[in-house]
Amino acid sequence: MDLHSFLGDDADELLSYQCKGVPREELILPGPDHIDQVMTASDRPIQVLRSLGSVYNHGRLAGTGYLSILPVDQGIEHSGAASFAKNPAYFDPKNIVELAIEGGCNAVATTIGGLGIIGRRYAHRIPFIVKLNHNELLTYPNQYDQIMFGSPREAYDLGAAAVGATIYFGSEQSTRQIQEVSEAFQEAHELGMFTVLWCYLRNNAFKKDGVDYSLAADLSGQANHMGVTIEADIIKQKQAENNGGYTALNFGRTDPLVYEQLTTDNPIDLTRWQVVNCYLGRIPMINSGGESKGDTDLAQAVRTAVINKRAGGAGLISGRKAFQRPTKEGIALLNTIQDVYLDKSITIA
Repeated sequence: MDLHSFLGDDADELLSYQCKGVPREELILPGPDHIDQVMTASDRPIQVLRSLGSVYNHGRLAGTGYLSILPVDQGIEHSGAASFAKNPAYFDPKNIVELAIEGGCNAVATTIGGLGIIGRRYAHRIPFIVKLNHNELLTYPNQYDQIMFGSPREAYDLGAAAVGATIYFGSEQSTRQIQEVSEAFQEAHELGMFTVLWCYLRNNAFKKDGVDYSLAADLSGQANHMGVTIEADIIKQKQAENNGGYTALNFGRTDPLVYEQLTTDNPIDLTRWQVVNCYLGRIPMINSGGESKGDTDLAQAVRTAVINKRAGGAGLISGRKAFQRPTKEGIALLNTIQDVYLDKSITIA
């Protein structure tokens, strides 16, 4: 693929940069032997390993150790209209799942109701990831809190391979969310499903002097570290855009070495710090594809994928960029993201 056409002036730097703070030799990198080399040493039940295998061996990235997942849970958090007005066909969960299948994804993640209504038709055709909790925005005035919409048992009964959940680390409700999600993940493992955690930061105090430190490598890295502590099998995180959240906000504990030696301002280094906090990559981290902004979506998705792969990440979870456009274009976008992970010339920095 012609990466220069997607990456523009940043192409040479992004494709040739080598991380020195935490070199690639210290990481546990994605690969076709991830389950054998990493997860079989864990405390995960055999059925969880089987469920993980169903995802790692599905779609265009099957057998690579990389993941391309289609998430469509925005109908709750952003309203059905905000999510699907551009493509009303996706109000029908059948079309969401078909997009994931035709797009060559490893799995599809959406609401318990969305997967439940078409479970018998598709559970054997593509692995399901049931998103258990959501931030509903119909309560007036809006409340920003992740609440459970279903249980691991319901996800198991509809044929899911995994459950997913979000924790708003740093929010007033984060303690309760950590407890709820920890319990749900324990039950999911007992039922044989693996777990995916959206490790998001949420607090208006994280924004200072026009900078959003919820996207800082140090703070989001710590969210990742808390996520793997409650035994998430895959971490989903927004790609870091800055650093120094601890120092700018003057709270918590950090170490000057993080900023002086272990990271730089290069986006690959910032993303690597997110990976480092996932037990040096022993738990894979996938980055968010981000919101749809129109004509720049494809280039932005490729850039995000290149940074994630070169940092040691394990893939992309891209939703709105894919389903908020004509189906053929959505499939092409998903395939182009996957091509980054299939391209052996794009190496780990």
